[in-house]
This record gives sequence, structure tokens and C-alpha cells, in this order.
Amino acid sequence: MQGDTDMDMHLQEQVAFRLTGQAAGSGLRTVEAVGLRPALLANYRDLTRLRYDFPLVLVRNGPDEHCVRSLSGIIDAVLQEVAPRGPEGERLRKQVLRLEREIRAQTAKGVAGPLSALWDKAARRLVAASDEPLEDNLDRARAALKVEGKLLDCNASTPSRFLIHAWTRCQQTKARRMLGEIGALIVKLSDILRANTIGSEEGRSAESLRAAVGTAHGEVFDFDVMSRLLARVSAGSSLPLSRLRRIQWALSVLKSQRFFRPDSQRAPGGGEEPYAFVFENCTGALDAFRERLPRMIELIKAISVAELEIEGRYSEARHDAFFEAFYERALGPNDLNLFPDYLVCLGGESANATEDARLWELLSSGLPAKILVQTDDILEESTVGEGHFAFGARSARLAGMALGLQQVYVLQSSSSNLLQAGERILRGLRYAGPALFSIYSGAAGSAGDLPPYLNAAAAMQSRAFPAFSYDPSAGLDWASRFSLEQNPQVDRDWTAAGLVYEDESHQRVAENVTFTFVDFVACDPRYARHFAKVARDAWNESMVPVAECLGGAPQTAADKVPYLLMADCNDVLQRVIVDDRLILAADRCRERWRMLQEFGGIRNSHAERLLAREKKAWEEQRQRELESLKSESQVAPAIPAAAAAPVAPVISPTQAESVQEEKSSDEPYIETPRCTSCDECTQINNRMFAYDANKQAYIADLGAGTYRQLVEAAESCQVSIIHPGKPRNPNEAGLDELLQRAEPFL
Repeated sequence: MQGDTDMDMHLQEQVAFRLTGQAAGSGLRTVEAVGLRPALLANYRDLTRLRYDFPLVLVRNGPDEHCVRSLSGIIDAVLQEVAPRGPEGERLRKQVLRLEREIRAQTAKGVAGPLSALWDKAARRLVAASDEPLEDNLDRARAALKVEGKLLDCNASTPSRFLIHAWTRCQQTKARRMLGEIGALIVKLSDILRANTIGSEEGRSAESLRAAVGTAHGEVFDFDVMSRLLARVSAGSSLPLSRLRRIQWALSVLKSQRFFRPDSQRAPGGGEEPYAFVFENCTGALDAFRERLPRMIELIKAISVAELEIEGRYSEARHDAFFEAFYERALGPNDLNLFPDYLVCLGGESANATEDARLWELLSSGLPAKILVQTDDILEESTVGEGHFAFGARSARLAGMALGLQQVYVLQSSSSNLLQAGERILRGLRYAGPALFSIYSGAAGSAGDLPPYLNAAAAMQSRAFPAFSYDPSAGLDWASRFSLEQNPQVDRDWTAAGLVYEDESHQRVAENVTFTFVDFVACDPRYARHFAKVARDAWNESMVPVAECLGGAPQTAADKVPYLLMADCNDVLQRVIVDDRLILAADRCRERWRMLQEFGGIRNSHAERLLAREKKAWEEQRQRELESLKSESQVAPAIPAAAAAPVAPVISPTQAESVQEEKSSDEPYIETPRCTSCDECTQINNRMFAYDANKQAYIADLGAGTYRQLVEAAESCQVSIIHPGKPRNPNEAGLDELLQRAEPFL
């Protein structure tokens, strides 16, 4: 009796915390800010011992598509080349992987530099600290290293450094193309002027002829006689003055342009420096564009004049008027695409109304601007009220605004996903129009001991900052343009992963754990007040995983206490309950994710309504056919005595009633012949539900799952062929709610 009383008291304390957020009583403890993290993140306390994407290498050489690579990928390529099969190759492989771990550890400490320098430094440290011979094997691997570039760890500078590097590589490709075209025009215009000089009076002078021949043969010719002879045969061959001035003007503009210069080249004679195209705010980029616009128009005009003059197609009667009005015509999209794109890198400190207005102006103007909006903190609380999380509201608003413009390339992602999103980032940088890149760095100073990489990855996993891309050049419809495929388990509300641990009886336990927005918030010590750790002796059946309290009507879960599985610094599992304010915030996050799913064609409400109408029409038609068969069986026609052919059996009324009674029993069943093989039920529990030889679902092992899973499978089934029946275990938690949910499918 005393045990029941204590349990009731603990439950009352837990329900009170859920409703009020106030922890009181012996069964609840304050959540410590240090060392406690969601259970699924417990194995990632030391990232330097793991092989994952970071650090990245900002590659200097090679194609643009491989301008950023992971250190692990580079090491794998080296080992594939130098490590033979057998014991010797395995020894070399282990040694090089130790070198990789050393480089990763140094990068995590903030050591910067090119890969070759960090490789050599790490090799020296390993050789000095090891008793086994390493130097020869490490030298062999070093000789096979063909990649060079600076290393980049996941931190606050990652988004801007990544974008600037990729943007620079794209602009270098564009600059090489334009420099080649401009250089060719300069050579051809110079040839025209040189030929004109040779045919002019100045070019026929004795001094010019002597300079052209040079000193080696200067005494062989009489340049005065040669000059008089050329004057008689070449008279009148010089260019008209108007054409000469036009070519000289075009040549001067092409040589002095500041938009495209090789990195090593500066303006001749200490002239003006090349233009810069990377800015820290939109105002600076807009001002620079407007200031340079006359020079841009002048360069396009000079290129056009040069091409016409080289081809001999310039007509003063027709083209003079056209080029006089050229300044008023401004530049078209094709002209703008010839010039370098403007890259603007905005951090969280850049947020203000004026800057947002300039950003909107850049995006809506169609200018070739690529804008990075970096977010460091997406858990700031809004001014609406306590517990009303803003979810990085500015980033979400800007991304939504850009989607509404329809002709802006939009990509949202987190730092942890930059390597996987590399191809889409390059596509956005090459897009002939404005592009917005919204990146969550994960480097919030309030993330406790969670490293930026894990924080950024958790934001994507929890749907707090989902990844998506919108490419206007990919097609004419949303299905072609919009993609959510970068997200894990994109068809589910929340991601889930297996967790294996040892319980208090030292038994191995494996279960599927869901990672929700609440798990992401639990990583942030600022919101510890929304959580309370429950002592093990206060655990009870009313405590349910957070995911089971999300997305449902509040009244159906009023007697439940949502909890997270978290691990402390000693990797001991704890149950941590959360309050309703956080549950409401997670439901808002889920709603936003579902909206994105609709954009991506997942759980599309229009398609689901159409499917429901078709299903209803099909069921009505099927019911009419059954009623028709039933009425025909009640009035069986007499069979003539002379008829010899057999008659197909009909279902008698008694048999029909028996079939109906069998389907309305308490046992769960699946209408297997109608299964569409959608995988919904097998994803919930692939031991309870399985496919037959025709890949149609049936209940394989009723004891391998719960009644809740039966009901969830019935709800998720696209054609409503799963009938959960009645629960086998009368003690299963939440049966009243589950029976109400199962009613439509019985």
C-alpha cells in the first residue's frame, strides 16, 4: 500500500511539472547543465576518434566539382593506391589512419594550415612517439597525396569559408573564359592598328622602318629610299579617322577593365586595382553594383564594337545611333551573367530592418548576387511569451520570402551537411540569377559541451532546421524544382535510430528511439527549466516517450508524462520529463516540417484527399457489387432438366453472414489481396508485419509487437486494409485512447 501511495505521489509531481514547469518533490531533480545529452548522442563525445566528414579540405587544384573534399575521403583514396592486400597492407592502413586521427585532433584544437603542412607535422609527432617503424610507410602515403588545400573544421567560420571557396572556384572558371575572349579581342584589334600604322605615313617613315628591321640588318637597307617607294605604292591605305578612334577606344576599355584579372596581374603602370566582389552586407554590394554599372555598360559596348570591327561589319549609319543609346538600354540577364557574381556573407549580427530590405532588393532585382545568411542560434525565444521558441525565425522568413519570388535559387542546410550539399551549392553558385543560402552553423555559444558539428546535425535530425533546395532552372513545376531529399527519413515526422544499452540487470537491451525537436532543445542549457530528471524509483507506466505525446489532441494525452532518454557524463541512462510549453513548441516544429513535406510532394493533402475520394468510390462500388451478388443468391433460377453444363456455386445467405461474422471478430487481420506494398506497416514493425511471395502484407507474428503498433499501422495504411481487432494485453498502456483510434478500422 505504501508503495502505491509513493507512486501516486510521484505521478502527481510529474503531472504538475508537465503542466506548470515547476519541479517540486523528492522524485524530481534539477537537470544539470553539463554532461547530460540525448541518449542517441552519447557515443559521440570525442569526435576526433571517429571518421566522419570533417575536417574538410578546400582543394586548390582539380575540377570545381571536387573543390571541397573530406579528409577521410582523401585518405581512403591514398590507401587504395598504396596499401596492398595482406598483412603488410593492413599495417600500413592502420598507421595512415592513426595519422588521419592525429590531423583531425590538431584541426579540432584550432591548428590551421594546408593539408601537406599538417600531414608532415602529424607524421613527425607519430614517428617520434612510436616504437614501431612508421616513417617509410608514412612517406609512401605522403608521396601518393595529390590533393592540396587548407583544412576546415566545423565551427562558426565554416559556412562563409566554404561558400567563399566554392564561389571563388566558380568565378575563376568564369574569369578564365572571359579573359580568353577579351584577350583575343585585344590581339585582333591591336593587329588592325598595327597594320594601319604600317600603311600610314608614320609607318612608312625611315625611322619606323629602321626600328621594325632592327640593328642586326640595319646597314643592309637604305631606309630613305624604301620610305619613298612605299609612299608611292601605299598612298591612301590608312584607316578612316572615325574607325581608328573607335578601335582605339574599344582597345583602351578592354585593356583597362577591372572586372576580370588573373590573380597575379595588377593594372599596368600602378593603375587601379581589380574590383572586389565579396561583401559583408547587402548595402555595400548594392552600392558597388550601382557605382560600377556605367563601367559594365562600357565594357559590354566595347566588346560588341570590337567584334563588329574585327568582322568588318560595323556600319556607322546603323550602329552609331544604336551605341549612342546603349547607356539607356541597361543590361539584360545574359549581359549580367558575363560578369562576376556578388557574394554577400551575412552573419547573425547583420540582422536589422535596413539590411533585410536591401537583401530583399538584391533578390527581387534579378542581379547576379549570391547571399549567405548564416544562423548561429535557432533556439532564441521570441517576444511572444515564455517558451514560444522562434526557431531561427529570421532565416525561415527569408527563405520563405525567397521561395515566393520563384526565380531565386534557395538552399537551406546545416554546416554538418555542407559536403553532402556541395553539388547543390555549386549549382546555386552557377545559377544565372540571385541565390540565397541559409546555413545553420551549429556554433551557438549556448550549446553547452556539444560541438558545432553535432549541434548542426541534431538540428537537421530533429527537423528544427531541415534541409531543402529550390532550383528554378530544374523545371517548370514544384516537383522538379523543390527537394527535401537531403533530410534523413524524409517521409516521417521524426527520425528514429536504434539504441543498444545495458540495463540495471546487466542485460543487453535494444530499442528504437525517436529524435525530436525536444531532444534538440535538451542540448541547450538555457532551457534546462523545461526539463526535470526523474529518479529511477519514481519511474511509472504513465511516463511515455515524447514522440507519443506529439501531434495528438491534448485531452487524449492528459494523463501521460512525456520523457526523454538522456545519458549523463558516465553514460548512465536517465529519464527526463518535459513540460507542456516544450511539447507545444515541438508540435509547431512538426507543423512546419509537414508544410515542407507538402512542398516536396510527401503527405500531400491534395493527393490524400483525392485518394480518399477514390477509395470511398471504390468501396461504394464494391458494396453495390456484394449486395447484387447477395440478392441474386436469394432468388436462384430453376435449372432446366435438359441442361448438362455445371453451374458455378453461389454464396448462400447463411455463408455470407458467416463470412461477415468472421471478419468482425476480435482477431486482427489484413486484407492481404488488396495490399499495395507501401511499406508503411513493415516500417513500424517488420517482425509483426511481413510480405508474402506476392509482396503483400500479412500479420506474421502477433506477439512480436504491441496493440499500439497495430493501431498505428492501421492509421498509416494508404488503403485501410489493416484491422487491429481487440487488444490481447489488457495491461498495455493507453488502451482507452487506442481503442478509440482503432474504432474506424474494426
